[in-house]
Amino acid sequence: MTKFATFAVALGLSASTALAGGYVAPVVDVAPVVVDTKPASSNAGLIVPALLLLGVAAAVAADNNDDDDDDTTN
Repeated sequence: MTKFATFAVALGLSASTALAGGYVAPVVDVAPVVVDTKPASSNAGLIVPALLLLGVAAAVAADNNDDDDDDTTN
């Protein structure tokens, strides 16, 4: 019985020193989330030349110059 009492005292003393500071919740450091947002603007580098090309194509298609008639008989 003395061996059991000695073991219980040793276990009790080691347990009290292991928990001497009490329970401390672990600190979890969370890194902030960085969201890369792009501005809501149109890409003028492609849209402006495309519109100019479309305008030139429409002007050429609408040209009604009938100079191809070489009918010189009056």
